[in-house]
Amino acid sequence: MGSGPPTYDPEPTALPRAEPEELGELVADTVLDGARYGTWTLRSVSLRGDSARYRGEPRRDALLTARFGTGDHALVLVAMATGARATPEAHLAAAEACRWIGRAVGRSHQRLAEDIRATRRADLEAGLHRLTDRSLGRLRTSALERGARPEEYTATLRCLLLPADPYCRTRVFFGVGDGGLFQLRDGSWRDIEPRATEHAPPEPPGTPEPAEEDDDRLTLDLGVPQGPYEQLPEPPPPPARDPFRFQVSLARPGDALLMCTPGLAEPLRGEPALSAYLSRRWSGRRPPGLAAFLADARVRVKGYADDRTAAALWEA
Repeated sequence: MGSGPPTYDPEPTALPRAEPEELGELVADTVLDGARYGTWTLRSVSLRGDSARYRGEPRRDALLTARFGTGDHALVLVAMATGARATPEAHLAAAEACRWIGRAVGRSHQRLAEDIRATRRADLEAGLHRLTDRSLGRLRTSALERGARPEEYTATLRCLLLPADPYCRTRVFFGVGDGGLFQLRDGSWRDIEPRATEHAPPEPPGTPEPAEEDDDRLTLDLGVPQGPYEQLPEPPPPPARDPFRFQVSLARPGDALLMCTPGLAEPLRGEPALSAYLSRRWSGRRPPGLAAFLADARVRVKGYADDRTAAALWEA
């Protein structure tokens, strides 16, 4: 789509360089996942962009899909991150950001699930803001350990929290950095990206002081993380970072919700043909299968060659 055929080859060409002692740091060209709980069906994908494929660079986007808890009380997290452009360890920073927020949400999932079912918006915003800041703050410590500059070893982060409870249609988005949040309703896209919040996260009501015996849990109820991280060197001052974004929405039957990194958000906003195509493809009564979702997410647009990471949610 676009003004002409895309410049690059449509399929992967060069592989990223590998080191024999660091094979665990390799990133697959494409990852694909999905799930169905209660009234919603999830599809998620992360694709290496045409430019990175051509240059033999790793995918800078990372994707994490995780379920915490069991039964109707389970909570599903979808997290996606993008490392800084033109930095050699961008893919590692993105993956680490997803792991830290996953760990934080996982340890707080019972409280988070309760707050989502009760629609405690203020508590959710305050708690998730703090968890996000701490998770991204861990990257500064990692940058120090790696001898990298904090502005290089960093990442944007975008997340969805989805309760498995079939009677709860509350969906929570939060994160830091550019990307897109869109709602497909009655065949039309709505850009529902929330405005950024400049202020520091307030203390949730009734926040207790952390006890000395607490471990390094990152929960809504703790003031500062405890445990082994206290022994690490003091991280450098935080670099300038985009403000926090947060939104609670109530899903309606037939809705589709799309969260994505800039690699898909920019062409979706800038190329009407792509917007119309995905609207037709994703407005059906049934969500696409994994293979069909992958094919839709990788539709190429002239002038857009970055990594694409997307998570789409269909409401029964």
